[in-house]
Amino acid sequence: MLSQLSIRDIVLIERLDLSFESGLSVLTGETGAGKSILLDSLSLALGGRGDGSLVRHGSDKGQVTAVFDIPGNHPARLLVRENGIDDDGDLIFRRVQNTDGRTKAYVNDQPVSVQLMRQAGQLLVEIHGQHDDRALVDTHAHRTLLDAFGGLAEEATGVAELYRVWKDAERTLRKHREKVEAAAREADYLRSSVEELETLSPQDGEEDELAERRARMMKAERIAVDINEASEFLNGNASPVPLIASLVRRLERKSHEAPGLLEETVEFLDTALNHLSDAQMAVERALRKTEYDPKELERVEERLFALRAAARKYSVPVTGLPALAVKMISDLADLDAGEEKLKQLEGQLRLTKSTYDSAATLLSEKRHNTATALSEAVMAELPALKLERARFMVEVASDTANAAAEGIDIVEFHVQTNPGTRPGSIMKVASGGELSRFLLALKVALADRGSAPTLVFDEIDTGVGGAVADAIGQRLKRLSDKVQVLSVTHAPQVAARAATHLLISKGPSTEKAETIATRVARMDDKARTEEIARMLAGASVTEEARAAAARLLAGNG
Repeated sequence: MLSQLSIRDIVLIERLDLSFESGLSVLTGETGAGKSILLDSLSLALGGRGDGSLVRHGSDKGQVTAVFDIPGNHPARLLVRENGIDDDGDLIFRRVQNTDGRTKAYVNDQPVSVQLMRQAGQLLVEIHGQHDDRALVDTHAHRTLLDAFGGLAEEATGVAELYRVWKDAERTLRKHREKVEAAAREADYLRSSVEELETLSPQDGEEDELAERRARMMKAERIAVDINEASEFLNGNASPVPLIASLVRRLERKSHEAPGLLEETVEFLDTALNHLSDAQMAVERALRKTEYDPKELERVEERLFALRAAARKYSVPVTGLPALAVKMISDLADLDAGEEKLKQLEGQLRLTKSTYDSAATLLSEKRHNTATALSEAVMAELPALKLERARFMVEVASDTANAAAEGIDIVEFHVQTNPGTRPGSIMKVASGGELSRFLLALKVALADRGSAPTLVFDEIDTGVGGAVADAIGQRLKRLSDKVQVLSVTHAPQVAARAATHLLISKGPSTEKAETIATRVARMDDKARTEEIARMLAGASVTEEARAAAARLLAGNG
């Protein structure tokens, strides 16, 4: 329920902090005192339309905070929780309105979209007036209310799930049929492509591996050319080794003829021969290390060319060829086994549709039975509301051709306000006052089913008096046994039945004496008697009016 409402700088309200209790609370006061401002403020905190004109003159922004005490499993908690908002403790809605028209919305001090605030707010509070009966405007809401009255919400959810399964099966069949038909049109191309890719047999990572191997072999090829040249120079016909060896032998022979003259030269040449011999062996070792198979390089290059040619042909990267091969094989398998799979999917579709049809038909039968019970429950409330000549009807039109997630039924509330007139949609036939009383009768019939935990009625007793106003008060009181009820009223018969009575008035501002501000005061028994006397007597309150007010309060105590 709504436990607190704090308003800052909204129209005539400077600073207002209100606490609410369960049961029936009424708000009364002179016309123009600010009752509508209070409801506009609450609506703003629930995600209603913002407007810069709502900000109090002289302020740059206004703010409304609404605090709700609701169970842990309430749909509003689940909604904010699904949107990543911590919902421990109370739910606190705060809306900041700037003079430029922009607003900011917060739930539990976390910024949220106005749309989310509005969705959660609709689960917490319903505001009804003579010209804003949202529960009666939307025929989708009629079906929801009927299901709530009959305890059919869980079955309706089950039907919605079966509808989703049926439509999923329908989409799966359609996609598979399109896939098989497309594959059939490309059958020859598909078969030749599968054959080509199976022959090519591309492997994951193969291109990188081949490219690396080719790079290594090409590098080895370039190095081998230089080493071969060195080997040819050291070991070939032009090798200096035989010439130097012959020169050493000649000089050794001559050194005996001239001792001390050639020995050093012979020693150096002999050392050079040894180094050249070492160089010959080192070159041979290097050649062996750089040996590669030119045919292998050719095979690698041919394989790379084949892979890249296939990639260009099929407009995919080389790395995508293995997946393409798998897909084409799967497409070919779908083509080959297409008719069999189509039959399986068609069977699944028939089964899911049949299951939905059975559940939707059973739900429809229960809705028809519930419609009669709801009509009778609302009709039982009408005589006391001076609608004894009216009829309330719940029309359920069922058509399997209009199957939807909600079932096969279109539900609409119809009324006949006078005998002999044509029944019609409640929004078209009923006047503003009648509409409010029909709504009240409906809410009483539903009790705590299909309603938000807090119901706000804005002057639904306008234009009625005496017994009708008393009947409205009785029903608001009964309704408040199940949900929290707030009523803005001008009827003393309604006000006298409240558990909490709030008086709305205007007076000098606490900040600027020359300006006017709206005030709200919780009244004690004496103040209530005086206010109800004013509501009975008008501008001049008499002792007779006070006595009548006391009797009215005593009779409803």
